[in-house]
Amino acid sequence: MSEENIVYIGNKPVMNYVLAVVTQINTGTSEVILKARGRAISRAVDVAEIVRNRFIPDMDVENIAINTEEIVGNDGVSTNVSTIELQLKK
Repeated sequence: MSEENIVYIGNKPVMNYVLAVVTQINTGTSEVILKARGRAISRAVDVAEIVRNRFIPDMDVENIAINTEEIVGNDGVSTNVSTIELQLKK
């Protein structure tokens, strides 16, 4: 899996990420990974469902990986942040 097949989910509107996934599939890629952490996790799930239900019906969620990352802030305090990877395959 190359780095260009990964879509990092952040604070932009959901449709921006849906467009990114659909564009990658239209360029011939058969697999896209959505990565998100913290509050963006629900947005990543929304993106996967919108792509599957509205745009590419034969796309499936191949794998879901959940994890926790430890993030150290500027003040030296570490915080745990949940992460998710959704592997979409056509």
